[in-house]
Amino acid sequence: MIIGVPKEIKNNENRVGLTPAGVAELRKHGHTLLVQAGAGSGSGFDDAEYEQAGAQMLPTIAEVYGQAEMIVKVKEPIAEEYPLIKENQLLFTYFHFASGEALTHAMIERKAVCLAYETVELPSRALPLLIPMSEVAGRMAPQEGAKYLEKPLKGRGILLGGVPGVKPAHVLVLGAGIVGTQAAKIAAGLGAQVTIMDINLNRLRELDDFMPKNVVTVYSNEYNIREAIKTTDLVVGAVLIPGAKAPHLITRDMLKTMRPGTVLVDVAVDQGGCIETCHPTTHEDPTFIIDDVVHYCVANMPGAVPYTSTLALTNATLPYAVKLANLGWQAACRQDAALRLGLNVVHGEVVYKGVADAWGLPLVDVAHVLEPVTA
Repeated sequence: MIIGVPKEIKNNENRVGLTPAGVAELRKHGHTLLVQAGAGSGSGFDDAEYEQAGAQMLPTIAEVYGQAEMIVKVKEPIAEEYPLIKENQLLFTYFHFASGEALTHAMIERKAVCLAYETVELPSRALPLLIPMSEVAGRMAPQEGAKYLEKPLKGRGILLGGVPGVKPAHVLVLGAGIVGTQAAKIAAGLGAQVTIMDINLNRLRELDDFMPKNVVTVYSNEYNIREAIKTTDLVVGAVLIPGAKAPHLITRDMLKTMRPGTVLVDVAVDQGGCIETCHPTTHEDPTFIIDDVVHYCVANMPGAVPYTSTLALTNATLPYAVKLANLGWQAACRQDAALRLGLNVVHGEVVYKGVADAWGLPLVDVAHVLEPVTA
């Protein structure tokens, strides 16, 4: 198979779809790798490393899309990439269709095969291709929140861990999944007083067993959230419903009850956000203020640490990329139920319920698009 790795062109996105090691592994299976010149530079991988791994370097993004049967990316295509996408071309990347109506319709129109990292799901309900970036974003959230709590950045002017004789900051984490757990762990390690909320009591019991004493678990409901935010300094939104929009757990009216300079970090913003007043921002311009509350809503947080993120992502995606390339996407998805759940839009039809529900589109049974082509 001919596999293309274009340079990411989303604002301040420095990750890349494959490392040189990933290229070498796919080459070992006999595939052709086309990498756009400079694609890995933001992550610390130069063109020479890709060439040594067996890639052919192409000067433009148009040439990569034009020749590749399968595109391996990090973030969803943006508007200027839409015309480059060919019918039947396989795109293997993060899409987050449920928060992007224009993107959804563009991919329907292009009749591409869109296999989304974020909805590949194991029988255990784990999301293997979302986990590494969730770990990165979760660990980054308290780090970014601590920075924006500083007074020159319009925060409350409170040190996350406090000092002897002065109370630490109070951090509220909404959601006890991968992001929330990592965020709570880092915030606690920095010395903050942490409250983590979720509706899954079994998960809260697990966390109660291994989290340090400065982390407390609380059942999540509107009343408890409204009470907690009155004395919280930093809120981390970490709620995920795979392939669907995140619910708004913090609504506009709640901001009035928060102290001026409170910081909100909505890690769920690429799925619509779990804080009503959040909208996607960039690393270039990461925050905005509503009702004296600082909102940090960068949709590609791991893009700020691209070396770590690219390595972690390739570790997770490579086995699936090899399977797709070796078998072809239809055979691979028939064989692998987890990979099959990654199919969102295929040949102009929506095959993932969360996407169909988000935009009121007809849902087609995925089995229909997996039928073998007969002569």
